[in-house]
Amino acid sequence: MKINHATLRRMAAGLLGLAVLAVAIGWSSMRPSLARDWIPEHRLLPEVEERGDTVVIHNVRDFRWSTGAEATPAWRREAYDLGTVETVWYVLTPFSRDRRGPAHAFVSFGFRDGRFLAISVEARREQGEQYSVLRGMLRQYEVIYVIGEERDLVQQRVLRDDDVYVYPIRATAAQARALLEDMLRRANALREQPEFYGTIRNNCTTNLLAHVNRIADKPIGYGRRILLPGYSDEVAYERGWIDTTLPLDSARQQFLINGRARRLAAADDYSATIRGLHDD
Repeated sequence: MKINHATLRRMAAGLLGLAVLAVAIGWSSMRPSLARDWIPEHRLLPEVEERGDTVVIHNVRDFRWSTGAEATPAWRREAYDLGTVETVWYVLTPFSRDRRGPAHAFVSFGFRDGRFLAISVEARREQGEQYSVLRGMLRQYEVIYVIGEERDLVQQRVLRDDDVYVYPIRATAAQARALLEDMLRRANALREQPEFYGTIRNNCTTNLLAHVNRIADKPIGYGRRILLPGYSDEVAYERGWIDTTLPLDSARQQFLINGRARRLAAADDYSATIRGLHDD
């Protein structure tokens, strides 16, 4: 039997359609999980108890990093008075000095007693996994809100030799508290209903954007500088949210903390030290 080209094209299109359907069925049947063999720094999810103005957070991460990949694990239970939240800081860590676009971003909250609490939205990885932009598009990671000490979350990235910018944000105490409470509620919700991480729509920056937009007077739209978060400090600067009178390039130099963080990693008051609030 002779098969003409039109028939071959129809057969190829049919096979392609079946393949696409099979992938779609497999995709839709995938479910996020809380039970995998996680890497040490993602092993425990935070748990938040609300007690009036006080929150008790279980599994506050406090790893001590000897290199960017090796650490002594430690988890703590800490109580925080929400009525004493005073400041918000935006932490930005571009992955490359040559291409600013790809980056990780998280926030930190300062309390009246001098403590700081960092919250980082990350792709929760299993043992042996490395982060990949492509894998992040294919439902290969879950989302985790890491809640921890700055000496852990900041120093880890300093030791990886990523540039780390710690920007002070103009926010009232009420705005800082509202942002923190919103993030803590989402962190708790992920204990009950896990979600897949998504490189495009469910990543560190898009989650931060959602939290910020719930308290901002003028919401920020999703765009190139959110998709490429290394430029997200431009957005914050243009909105007047970064607490500085310097041009952006000068502000980036001022709030780059790697030098102090490397020299003074063991300082008792680490958070104040990396901000230059104490003499070097």
